[in-house]
Amino acid sequence: MKIAIVCYPTFGGSGVVATELGLELAHRGHEIHFITYRQPVRLALLNSKVHYHEVNVPEYPLFHYQPYELALSSKLVDIIKLYKIELLHVHYAIPHAYAGYMAKQMLKDEGIIVPMITTLHGTDITLVGNHPNYKTAVSFSINKSDVVTSVSQSLKEDTYKLFNIKNDIHVIPNFIELGKQRNESLISCQRSVMAKPEERIITHISNFRKVKRIPDIIKIFFKIQQKIPAKLMMVGDGPEKVKAERLCEEFGIQDQVIFFGNSNEIDSILSFSDLFLLPSETESFGLAALEAMAWSVPVISSNSGGLPEVNFDGISGYLSDVGNVDEMAENAIKILSNNQTLNLFKENALKVAKQFDIKNILPLYEKLYQKAINSSKKPIKS
Repeated sequence: MKIAIVCYPTFGGSGVVATELGLELAHRGHEIHFITYRQPVRLALLNSKVHYHEVNVPEYPLFHYQPYELALSSKLVDIIKLYKIELLHVHYAIPHAYAGYMAKQMLKDEGIIVPMITTLHGTDITLVGNHPNYKTAVSFSINKSDVVTSVSQSLKEDTYKLFNIKNDIHVIPNFIELGKQRNESLISCQRSVMAKPEERIITHISNFRKVKRIPDIIKIFFKIQQKIPAKLMMVGDGPEKVKAERLCEEFGIQDQVIFFGNSNEIDSILSFSDLFLLPSETESFGLAALEAMAWSVPVISSNSGGLPEVNFDGISGYLSDVGNVDEMAENAIKILSNNQTLNLFKENALKVAKQFDIKNILPLYEKLYQKAINSSKKPIKS
């Protein structure tokens, strides 16, 4: 199949999922075309099966905000015609599904029919999409998609609750690429730079937005380190970072917390981590938790959104109510107190992660792709 993928090229979960999906599809012989305003951060290698097409938005003094949707839909039309694309897969309802629909209409006038699959990731529904200024457009875009998927059952339910959706929504969870090689000597060396042998390493990775409840992470760690020697690795950047740094100073733990900023060394950091914290207000899925579990790192998280579908309470980690930092700290100490318990949770975390191996999830997308293409070829009844 020849597939065009539209996504955000950033460090966020939707961009990571879209990029990894495209790369794995290419490994299976499909021709993949990424279309976005910048090369995705995890799209390191372009080859005969993987292509990247940049969307350029001309600047005109007339426009206060440059019309990205217009530029994207025009680019989609050009690429679909030039490369004879058979299927369009857009990640995020707005602006991508909206632009995709406009491209489909322009192509339809030329007798070209290309089915569009829209994958809902979370903030496009629960935060941005639910804003009164966008709600009508989001409902329209989802209903005009040929196939709609969501990354969790929780997100599917939220979508039906918040919008007037007539389309069926298929739940296809996010995934992880397992089988990455562990270099134990390198991990040991890197770990020794970050922490003393007796210290546990606790990690958080996100975009440091309010929804991630960054102050809760600092509070949880503060309680943990009072009982167990530990270091906290804070990976990412965003509006809550400065507040977190100040909180560390207030608690007097600034020497025990390392702020990395955005990093392409996620796997390296997770490989020597002992515990992952994700106390978010809500998560449509919890991809960061899954990435940690794939490296045998148990997770302490909230029980909000799709997190219970990923982090199995008492098995791969523990779930708590949003904001219950005391219970989260207590559960973290339970896991970290002795090596036997920690190792059991590490083993269980990996076992759960294996259920979300990309090799198990990708065929679900391929099946929907083929069904959408076949349906688009059926003659329209008069």
